[in-house]
Amino acid sequence: MLWPSLQRDFLLSMAVENLYRPLWSSAILAELEEHEARKLRERGVETAPAARRAGALVRAMNAAFDDALVAGWEPLEGTFGLPDIDDEHVLAAARVGAAGAIVTDNVRDFPNRCVPSDIRVLPATDFAADTVVVSPERARQALETMIGRYTAPAATLTDVLRVLETRYGMIEAVDMLRNT
Repeated sequence: MLWPSLQRDFLLSMAVENLYRPLWSSAILAELEEHEARKLRERGVETAPAARRAGALVRAMNAAFDDALVAGWEPLEGTFGLPDIDDEHVLAAARVGAAGAIVTDNVRDFPNRCVPSDIRVLPATDFAADTVVVSPERARQALETMIGRYTAPAATLTDVLRVLETRYGMIEAVDMLRNT
């Protein structure tokens, strides 16, 4: 799940700690770039700088996870019978990349009858809990490292845990992190 930004930062920070391996396609990154640029424009950033910042985010993600980009998914797009044809590229990339899970809060658009049995479809709350439980200590280190990058405005561990819990519903993951 690459949207919203704090949730993305938290999940990708755990990937940096090797708690899981992220995968995405060029189409997934294009959607992220579009949403990120739109968010920035809605917050008052001019169009060109918003596009540059969104592009920089995608480039940084590709640089940090140079093995995450799945190629060759296009022939499978449209073959799964998903209710929303616009989600087909996600499942195609997951299949080609041998992903164990698709992380989305749009679970209903990935019905079990359409998704291969070796791919789980999980909301971000469940994925976060499943990932934190692998190593709560490394997950907390990932979170603390992430928070250390926040300077404008600065954030505390307590602040970020509260947002993950209240805004994103990551109650189980946050409980494990608080108790670490």
